[in-house]
Amino acid sequence: MLPWLLLALAAPVRAGVDTYAIDPVHTRVLVAVDHAGFSSALGTVSGARGTLWFDPEDWSSARVEVEIPLERLDFGDADWNRATLARGLLDAQAHPVAHFVSTRIEPIDEQHARVYGRLRLRGVEREVAMEVRLNAARRHPMPPFRRTVGFSATATLSRAGFGIDAWPSMIGDAVELRIEAEATRTRNVAPDAAAGVADTGADAPEPEVEPASDDLFDAADAAAREAAQDPAPPPVPPTPPDPEPVP
Repeated sequence: MLPWLLLALAAPVRAGVDTYAIDPVHTRVLVAVDHAGFSSALGTVSGARGTLWFDPEDWSSARVEVEIPLERLDFGDADWNRATLARGLLDAQAHPVAHFVSTRIEPIDEQHARVYGRLRLRGVEREVAMEVRLNAARRHPMPPFRRTVGFSATATLSRAGFGIDAWPSMIGDAVELRIEAEATRTRNVAPDAAAGVADTGADAPEPEVEPASDDLFDAADAAAREAAQDPAPPPVPPTPPDPEPVP
């Protein structure tokens, strides 16, 4: 991750906040922008990667940093995709990745929060506010049964604010974003510690191992699932001895 991303996370995360890796398969950004007043053009971006520090009991302690690969933006048509990624619009060859780093979070209730952060797009950085809903925070039902969190979020930004101002009569300025994201718990590494490593160039410190209780639960669940799928064969009864010969 670029140093400016890590330095933006200078506010420390309190002890006990779990570290999650953004799931690039189950995280997707939906983009909606007006097409000459006729309809809203819809595109999606998959493959986002990043890190989330999160405690469902304390939204204000959360931090998130994400990289979004713009070359994976898909409007459902090859020509349309090329035009969107060309120099006049996103200029993805020069700026292939969008970056988002949270700066503050305003909790609303147990499941909702407003997340503010810095979005860097096409070489321009602006503040963006997202309305976020926590969908679930629990152990995933599929192997390897890791603790997973899932979110839905919405935001609206001005493309002109990022220097994307071509074709104003054909493309609306307001860009609506809908984000569906999942993240899986990993080993805990505080973002301020990671920033220190990036500044010095030193090797990353050995991260803390997750609590042993979760590891034991994971092992027990995996063993139970394996046993259910491949049960042991029933024991073979012992062979009775041959009868003694009759005199």
